[in-house]
Amino acid sequence: MAVDHPNELSAAQLTWRRPVASTLIAEFTKGIAELLTIVTHGLFFNEDAGKVFNLQVQPSLKMLLEYVALAYQEEPKVLQSLDLGALSRELLNLGPLLRTDIDAALANDPATGDPVEVLFSYPGFKAITAHRVAHVLFQHKIPLLPRMISEYAHQITGIDIHPGAQVGSHFFIDHGTGVVIGETAIIGSHVTLYQGVTLGAKRFKRDDQGQLIKGQARHPILGDRVTVYAGAAILGRISVGAGSMIGGNVWLTESVPANSKITQQQFVAGYFRDGDGI
Repeated sequence: MAVDHPNELSAAQLTWRRPVASTLIAEFTKGIAELLTIVTHGLFFNEDAGKVFNLQVQPSLKMLLEYVALAYQEEPKVLQSLDLGALSRELLNLGPLLRTDIDAALANDPATGDPVEVLFSYPGFKAITAHRVAHVLFQHKIPLLPRMISEYAHQITGIDIHPGAQVGSHFFIDHGTGVVIGETAIIGSHVTLYQGVTLGAKRFKRDDQGQLIKGQARHPILGDRVTVYAGAAILGRISVGAGSMIGGNVWLTESVPANSKITQQQFVAGYFRDGDGI
């Protein structure tokens, strides 16, 4: 099955020359869990992180990429020229960035002052770690694996971040359940999201034949130091200026300038007379 342009395939082309092992998805999931565990251990619990990444992360990546080739029944061209050593070093370089995410949790959550607690138990940090790994792979145009990693994180945390989303430093997702961040979203530094936040698309452009146009920027841009409270939906390619606060359950489809404070309108009770308001 050709995978030069996997987004252009249709369901009718889901045919394989040989049987695919029924255990492949389970092996993918196990391998992804092992990769994320090794990355976390190497970055935070080992004095020689470089050695861990050379001896453990690199073979783990190789195994997962072999699973990708098995899924497509051929090795995608992008994998044929991939430098696993360089890719492993890119993941190693995520260490300082992930430490800023722990600092963000400590700075924004009054319920903890313990970085070990954040590292071991916070679903937001688990989702962010998986995302940062998946994003590196996504940038290399590796098929399938970045989405498998993001979906693994989605399953264990309830947080759905597309691997294409661009996320700055000091990112904090509090509680996290129900957070959705789309492919072309751009998030600045020192941004905090609460549970149920959606950074989504408002509409999808189609060509003259009614087919979706792929790759269009369709998700929001959040500036630095933006806070978005629970249940808010920010939709479309709009900008939220630096330092802004978006209140809970707000539905936002227009750009707002820096230091904006957007909340729901005040509830007004009244009576209908002679059909008014109907």
